Amino acid sequence: MTDPKLSHFDAKGQAHMVDVGPKPETARRAVACGRICMLPETLALVREGNASKGDVIGVARIAAIQGGKHTSELIPLCHPLPLTRLAVEFDIDTAQSSVTCTATAETFGRTGVEMEALTAVSVGLLTIYDMLKAVDRGMHIESIRLLEKDGGKSGHWRSSEA
Repeated sequence: MTDPKLSHFDAKGQAHMVDVGPKPETARRAVACGRICMLPETLALVREGNASKGDVIGVARIAAIQGGKHTSELIPLCHPLPLTRLAVEFDIDTAQSSVTCTATAETFGRTGVEMEALTAVSVGLLTIYDMLKAVDRGMHIESIRLLEKDGGKSGHWRSSEA
């Protein structure tokens, strides 16, 4: 039997797009993050801007924004949303030899923007991998997660790991 809490399944257990029509429009916000770990020599290329493909962080930022904007084309049951803001930040951690990506997505609508924030982070980190894979195929992406969300019936939620 289908769990009634899983809103992407109908009474027969078939996948469907949730009807958000009756929901009120509210301000919605979500923050997600994740990181990519690499060799210290690879991180030095990022920090110094000396990667052969150019400004890794700059390209990854644009890719993350594009990814967030195209979430509904990538995740089959996501609603297309008119984003009012999508901010992406990258933090370089020399001690951990990693780059953390944090994305904040916002809209005024009937459904949340968690998937947009998570997709932005994923695409940003994948872009870093793509740009640096020639020098470090052992990089790994980890801990992509939702940190916080606001808006809608469930209100505010914050991860205990945030």
